[in-house]
Amino acid sequence: PPGGAYLNVDEGEQVKAGRTLGKTLKESAKAMDITGGLPRVSELFEARKPKTPAVLATVSGTVAFRGIVKGKRVIVVRDLFNKECKHLVPMGRRLLVRDGDTVEAGDKLCDGNQNPHDIMMILGEHACQRFLMDEVQQVYRLQGVTINDKHIGVIVRQMMKKVEIVQPGDTRFIYGQQVDKYKFHEENRRVLDEGGQPAVGRPLLLGITRASLKIDSFFAAASFQETTRVLTDAAIAGASDSLRGLKENVIIGHLIPAGTGMKKYRDIRLSDAEHDDLDAYVEEILEKRRKEKELQPLMALEDRADLNDAIFDEDTAFDDDEGFSPVDEEE
Repeated sequence: PPGGAYLNVDEGEQVKAGRTLGKTLKESAKAMDITGGLPRVSELFEARKPKTPAVLATVSGTVAFRGIVKGKRVIVVRDLFNKECKHLVPMGRRLLVRDGDTVEAGDKLCDGNQNPHDIMMILGEHACQRFLMDEVQQVYRLQGVTINDKHIGVIVRQMMKKVEIVQPGDTRFIYGQQVDKYKFHEENRRVLDEGGQPAVGRPLLLGITRASLKIDSFFAAASFQETTRVLTDAAIAGASDSLRGLKENVIIGHLIPAGTGMKKYRDIRLSDAEHDDLDAYVEEILEKRRKEKELQPLMALEDRADLNDAIFDEDTAFDDDEGFSPVDEEE
């Protein structure tokens, strides 16, 4: 009989064919908490752990059941090297595998929602990125809304921009420190060029709220949440803001570093087939126009002097209809 059944016979008792050996309880259908719509999107972007997370297989291999321990089923997955990985599944959960089934790493062993943190730990960050993007797109597709993947990808990238240092090596990092990926790779390149040992990091998955507070710019972090704490920590650490992002430049009132506002576009040298240096050619044209503007007042004065030197005949009178007409001296 299955677990939780009531037995009607004792050990060693003789029974006849057709006798009821036990009864199983009829469990009422449990209403699963199906989260959809914007709450589901918020749950994904905040990287929250589901209320009823599914147990995922950590390795690929063959499933084997090993009994019950402390109210949980013990499921073992044996890989190709005969190494066994133990998984504990609560008793009330519905199993999706049987004894002897073959599973792949990341497959669900019981019902429930997949935890993105487990997916990252088992399958890596690229699989976690695809999972988050597919789940968010699924919510919007059910509402008939089409969104380009690049918009969701920008958010997911910010959620996974940090790594946690596992082995600092010869770098300046310390164990357990959370740093940006670009700083992590930049420091490792510097150490490798010097012949040292690079650091080893573990990718992190942060919710959008935590990711917004863990940026390098304290201006941008303070403008979001926990302003007092962010500014206090920045003052204690003696932090400096390099003003590389959009928010901090908007707060200061500077040109945002986007498009032609980026520094690399502020000093561009142009050239074409006719002129080796277009900047010099443009400067020559501008200088010519500046000289023309300087000469315009002098030319205006000369024109005004010519008008003053103009002599009109005293024997002419202005006629409204015919313009200038001679005056009759006899009249």
